[in-house]
Amino acid sequence: MASLRRVKVLLVLNLIAVAGFVLFLAKCRPITTKSGDSFHDIHPRAEVANLTAHGISSIQDAVLKRLSLLEDIVYRQLNGLSKSLGLIEGYGGRGKGGLPATLSPEEEEKAKGPHEKYGYNSYLSEKISLDRSIPDYRPTKCKELKYGKDLPQISIIFIFVNEALSVILRSVHSAVNHTPAALLKEIILVDDNSDEEELKAPLEEYVNKRYPGLVKVVRNQKREGLIRARIEGWKAATGQVTGFFDAHVEFTAGWAEPVLSRIQENRKRVILPSIDNIKQDNFEVQRYENSAHGYSWELWCMYISPPKDWWDAGDPSLPIR
Repeated sequence: MASLRRVKVLLVLNLIAVAGFVLFLAKCRPITTKSGDSFHDIHPRAEVANLTAHGISSIQDAVLKRLSLLEDIVYRQLNGLSKSLGLIEGYGGRGKGGLPATLSPEEEEKAKGPHEKYGYNSYLSEKISLDRSIPDYRPTKCKELKYGKDLPQISIIFIFVNEALSVILRSVHSAVNHTPAALLKEIILVDDNSDEEELKAPLEEYVNKRYPGLVKVVRNQKREGLIRARIEGWKAATGQVTGFFDAHVEFTAGWAEPVLSRIQENRKRVILPSIDNIKQDNFEVQRYENSAHGYSWELWCMYISPPKDWWDAGDPSLPIR
């Protein structure tokens, strides 16, 4: 609680500094009047008539330096939350850029048990930053597309049961880091009655302090299964659009806008983004070529090559039915 109070105080100081800076600019902003075909500046107060551009620049630099210092202090406070869980924040470290991450021979021995438990290398996951950068594999034309500013907000819903804490939190960090703040209504974590202690108070305390008001935790009192757990998340959602994800994903920049744009055009659409692969042994991000998701008659998930008319159009930014 003391740490949370310090963060709140620092954030308030930050806001006060910004407000003061804005008021300063409002007071000192030159007024432009027209005289014939030329323009000249008149300062609103005689006492600032001799204020030079250099003086304004110096004050702005000082304010920005102060804000940078406050932001650094706040970040260190928040970063301390992950350290208390034995986890790492920041954009560097192992697995940076979606490259394979590795362990030393000694670490490899320690990783065997958790790997068998989770089906992926959870020990290695703890050594990879929650904020690691991953490659943007979108086609060039996708990156060039422009979207309106009135897109609907999305509630991101993660379903989990006895998932590794580091993997869940990386999913959350990735969603926050790569979804425009104006479009992200909330993140809802639905715990389908997990047994792991780290997924109880440690998880809840972390997200409440790290992302106050943004991340909600919904806990099922008994094991409901994937679909009923998703429904519980949907009940808690307040966004105009709901997105359901496994709690072991990472997002790239620009993922949300095309999804929300398509739904805005037709609210009956169910959209599935293009999904690349994260390898279970080393967390390397592996690009999957353009394809649609579908199911066999046995209901196994499968990748389906786009139809001929999609290929003939020659536009990789087009949606695949």
